[in-house]
Amino acid sequence: MMCTAKKCGVRFQPPAIILIYENEMKGKNRQRIMPVRNFSKFSDCGRAAEQLKNNPRHKGYLEQVSLRQLEKLFSFLRGYLLGQSLAETMEQIQRETTIDPEEDLNKLDDKELAKRKSIMDELFEKNQKKKDDPNFVYDIEVDFPQDEQLQSCGWDTESADEF
Repeated sequence: MMCTAKKCGVRFQPPAIILIYENEMKGKNRQRIMPVRNFSKFSDCGRAAEQLKNNPRHKGYLEQVSLRQLEKLFSFLRGYLLGQSLAETMEQIQRETTIDPEEDLNKLDDKELAKRKSIMDELFEKNQKKKDDPNFVYDIEVDFPQDEQLQSCGWDTESADEF
């Protein structure tokens, strides 16, 4: 199936993921409604997104839709099932998908650490300058100001005789 995904959204009653895509053979915009079954307020959004993306019936249509976007849509659906308002759900998703620079990543379990790393990878890919970009410069040289006096760490000033 040759199709280009245009928009992806969620319907709350009855629960479904809706994809608007362009059929490249006919050049027409079409809509595909993918019902969400066996999803509750206790379900894992990441797992549900993977199952939908790997479903043989929908796989060809969801190739261009990122797993992260599907997870967000399932998060909106779970928020609706929990009785949260749309603003509360959006705020919760924003907290979950941003990285706090002060957070100690060493204290996270493997699943949360993998989630944070995937968020960082996605942000890196989005901000990366590529050769095709109009503002791309191959070799950038930057002189950093030396206004402040360099602070010395204690560990590198000791002599090697003490070992």
